[in-house]
Amino acid sequence: MSRIRGQGGAAGYPQTESMLGDCMSHYGRELGAASEFGGALAEAGEALQQVAQARHALDGDIKRSFIGPLEQLQNTELKEIQFQLKKLNGRRLDFDYKRRRRGKVPAQEVQRAWDKFLLSKELVERSMFVLLQSDVDQLSRLAALVAALLDFHRNAHRILLGLHGNLQARLTASSNRPERRFRPKKIRVRNELNGSFPSITRAVPSGEQLSALPSRPSSPISCYADSNLILDQPCCRAMYSFRPSHAGELSFSEGDVIVLTNQVDANWFEGTLAGQSGLFPVSYVDVLVPLPLP
Repeated sequence: MSRIRGQGGAAGYPQTESMLGDCMSHYGRELGAASEFGGALAEAGEALQQVAQARHALDGDIKRSFIGPLEQLQNTELKEIQFQLKKLNGRRLDFDYKRRRRGKVPAQEVQRAWDKFLLSKELVERSMFVLLQSDVDQLSRLAALVAALLDFHRNAHRILLGLHGNLQARLTASSNRPERRFRPKKIRVRNELNGSFPSITRAVPSGEQLSALPSRPSSPISCYADSNLILDQPCCRAMYSFRPSHAGELSFSEGDVIVLTNQVDANWFEGTLAGQSGLFPVSYVDVLVPLPLP
């Protein structure tokens, strides 16, 4: 019983699911919504937080419906029975002693010791009878404990099953997405005389230094990508050219920047380009500014 009391009093320890969920949510936010893995981490963190909340509720139910009544049983009925048993044993020893000294001890003393022994025996038996009669209460508390455990595992199974399905959907979408290719960013070299940009732009291959570009020795260099874009609204860049196969789809070429207006589902965006609106596949574009959350 003391072990049960110790476990019941050990409240306030952090749940494993809660700590893992906090960690996943933190790094999911760090990676950002544009990262598929970041989104999956944030989703898994939220699910584990829900499991931690369910476990916290289970702890409260167990302490209230099972451990608390057991502690009360120990402090009242069982404690009283132990006291009566100790008293009964002392009166039995007193009666045996006086009975062996019969002739030296008055018969009235022996009879009085015997009466006290019988009284203690009856009190112990009555206390045990009352305790055993409360079997229904004890069994109902044990059944409530098992029901609380079942309820927790059902909730945890439902939460984790939903998470597993969402992760499988993300995995399928990522597997079906066309392979992305690296495209080097463009730079422009500022003309020292008039501050304008030459009409020729050049892609910087991986590993090439800016100093290798043709420029005057003292010309300032402005290195930036897509300087003419104003990223003040949801938009994306086309990674591949897309030609519609159905009415209502939007045609675009690789490198086009499309304004996002809606996400129809996990596979299709809706957007506008050059005055035209339509649907196009999510897997064909790279989101620059995401749509606001609903």
